[in-house]
Amino acid sequence: MTATDAKADLHFYLQSARDALLWKLEGLSEYDVRRPLTQTGTNLLGLVKHVAGVELGYLGDTFGRPSGEPLPWLEDGAEPNADMWATADEPREHIVELYRRAWAHADATIDALPLDTVGRVPWWPGGRDELTLHHAVVRVIADTHRHAGHADIIRELMDGAVGMNKGNDSMPPGDSAWWENHRSRLERTAREADRDA
Repeated sequence: MTATDAKADLHFYLQSARDALLWKLEGLSEYDVRRPLTQTGTNLLGLVKHVAGVELGYLGDTFGRPSGEPLPWLEDGAEPNADMWATADEPREHIVELYRRAWAHADATIDALPLDTVGRVPWWPGGRDELTLHHAVVRVIADTHRHAGHADIIRELMDGAVGMNKGNDSMPPGDSAWWENHRSRLERTAREADRDA
């Protein structure tokens, strides 16, 4: 495999995660994209805001390629967890466009540098702060897919929409009655297993 092929593979999986994450925002109100649906406040727009910072950090700053994008939620003294939610005065369009600019910046880094280029992660401890571009891209892919999975569950809790994208829900066929029966069966199985434990 050539370096070009390896970069193409990495980019394909990175872009599929990016697209899946943004698709989860489609058709939702401002309230729903910001609505916390877990005990820790996980919300769709916050996930997008977070991964934008991840890409700009790991695939920008780490390799001496700062984007110049202001990210006040990541500065010293910022409120803890401020990258995981959007304030009322941070419009959805602003966060989405920031993420798209982060993609462009990250993609330019991937295109410009060999995969064995060594960078330094500014927020990692000194002496253990080096990684290759290949490692950084894999790390960002894993993080983005993880958060796309979070978004998939959050969106399903809201309105039942699931899947990687509009044309690929990756689910077996079944109408709402089939799914309710399936879920009820799983609930019965869980209760039975608990009784037998």
